[in-house]
Parts: sequence; C-alpha cells; structure tokens
Amino acid sequence: MRIGVKQIRILLADDHNVMRRGLRLLLESQPEFTVVAEAADGRQAVEQAEATAPDVVVLDIAMPNLSGIEAAQRIISQRPNTSIVFLSMHSDEGYVLRALKVGAKGYLLKDSAEGDLIEAITTVHRGKTFFSREIGRMLVEDYVREIRTRGIEDSYELLTSREREILQLLAEGRSNKEIAGALNLSAHTVETHRRNLQDKLNLHSFAELILYAVRKRIIS
Repeated sequence: MRIGVKQIRILLADDHNVMRRGLRLLLESQPEFTVVAEAADGRQAVEQAEATAPDVVVLDIAMPNLSGIEAAQRIISQRPNTSIVFLSMHSDEGYVLRALKVGAKGYLLKDSAEGDLIEAITTVHRGKTFFSREIGRMLVEDYVREIRTRGIEDSYELLTSREREILQLLAEGRSNKEIAGALNLSAHTVETHRRNLQDKLNLHSFAELILYAVRKRIIS
C-alpha cells in the first residue's frame, strides 16, 4: 500500500489463475488500487467479500460452485455499498440485463479488460456505471433496430426537461434523496417525476433504466 494515497480496495474473482494474475499486476500498477483478496469461484468470492470488505469486486460472470450472478447478489445483499464489475465473454443483452438486475455497476468483455478495467473501477467507485465500448455500441444498435422494427418514434421526446434531468441523475446512480437535494425538490416530487418518466419510456426496473440510458448515450 502506498502511504498518503487513498486506496480503492479490490477483490478479484476469476477461476483462471493466469487471468487473475494478469489482472492483479495491472491493478497493482495503479497507486490508488490495492487488491485485498482473490477468489477462484463464486462461493469463495462471497466469503472473501465478507472477510475483507472490498470497495469493488471484479467478478467473472461464469464461475464454478456459484455463478458470478448469484455471488454478486449475495455480496450486494451483505454489503450494499460494494460495487460490482463483471468480466464476461458474453456480449448479448440478456447477460447485461441479468448483471444489472442484481445490482452490478460495470460490465466488461474480457478481451477489453486490459484497456478498460482501471477506468471501470474508478468510475464505479464514484457510484457511476461503466460498460465496455462494444457493450455500449451493441445496446445502441439493438435500440435503433427495435425502434425501426416497431415503427415507433423515440419516446425520449415525450419527456419534459426536468424528467430528462432526473433520468440522467438516476442513471448515474443518484438516489431520490440525493437528486432532491441537488435540484432543490422534495423527495416526493422526484419520485413522481421518476414514475412519470418510467411510464413514458415503458421502463419497469432500475436495470431497464440503466440500459435505456446507455442506449441513448445519456451515460457511457
């Protein structure tokens, strides 16, 4: 640990030793990062998260004994302030949606981990979301394709300026209370705006809201 530098405490969970070793070397090259533990399967990841209290867990989505999705769900239930970044070979939307539904803040493809992981950890530690560029592009392309196939106009145009503002803050991970303070509104008013924008956009969960925001490039 470097003296005088505030550390981001990281747990690395991947069942491939070589992958874990490479990621550890990459992360420990950063003065603000410290890897506090490693895990070779999902069950170990949950145990190590409880034992070491990391700020960020970098988690392979496909692991033995306990899947990355299930491990993330248990870690977040025990430590809701811990941020999860998934590493995956899978770029289809189904996996991304499952990751977001359990509360993950980041989703990276393994082949982009070397270039993206440092930025991803820093970003999710600030409470924001981060996706590999390939994932963001795929979500945008899927959205455009759906719009054309269904022959509908972009419902984003239905939102008021205040609803758009609140959508962005929600997508950045702000709570209703934080948004209320930032915009000088009551929490009740923020919740009303949130319900209205979700109705207009046909969004039924926070995960869907995040996906929509990425597709619209409101967040990256």
